[in-house]
Amino acid sequence: MFDKILIANRGEIALRVLRACKELGIATVAVHSTADADAMHVRLADESVCIGPPAAKDSYLNIPALLAACEITGADAVHPGYGFLAENARFAEILAEHNVEFIGPRPEHIRLMGDKIAAKRAAIDLGIPTVPGSDGGVGSDDEAARLARDIGFPVMLKAAAGGGGRGMKVVRAESELASALATARAESKAAFDDDTHLAAGLNVRNGRIMHPAVAASLGFDGAPKGNVRLVAAE
Repeated sequence: MFDKILIANRGEIALRVLRACKELGIATVAVHSTADADAMHVRLADESVCIGPPAAKDSYLNIPALLAACEITGADAVHPGYGFLAENARFAEILAEHNVEFIGPRPEHIRLMGDKIAAKRAAIDLGIPTVPGSDGGVGSDDEAARLARDIGFPVMLKAAAGGGGRGMKVVRAESELASALATARAESKAAFDDDTHLAAGLNVRNGRIMHPAVAASLGFDGAPKGNVRLVAAE
């Protein structure tokens, strides 16, 4: 059991971890940006440390600041919640190098599955069926447009890193692609410090977007037909 856990997240996510720690009798450390100094998770934690200015890249994604917070407070473990650094393998490795436990998967598993492009390639190598879409990132708007035309509109842009819907955009026509791509890249860069995008497929049935695995479980054809798909962008 851990003596003190630093929660490398904020808001409702941090509150969930806080509640679990309190039920287990484990001391907690909240981290926060200057903008979140009065947030609920900061007020309820046993200790709190400011780790930077409002921008996530300068605070919640700031690995040196988080490591310093561990050293200052004596936290022996970090719970990343989800999003931010939860799927950052290097973060987990750095914590281990400083004898701080990362509460989550091993770095090698994070590295493989946290990058959706690498995860898709691993699935293909293992003979696991994958949904149609691009095989990896593309380097320009023109390349993304060519790929989208090959796939057929509508398409969906999805961040290769992180989760939570950030960096995900539905594009229904080529005229919308450049703007949506720029917005998706900016969102994923700000949230995950990575603006790579990948491809996968989604089914649309009766106006609803449905993941192929869900469609198959409900007896629908999982093969995309006139559906929303994801297009890769780097």
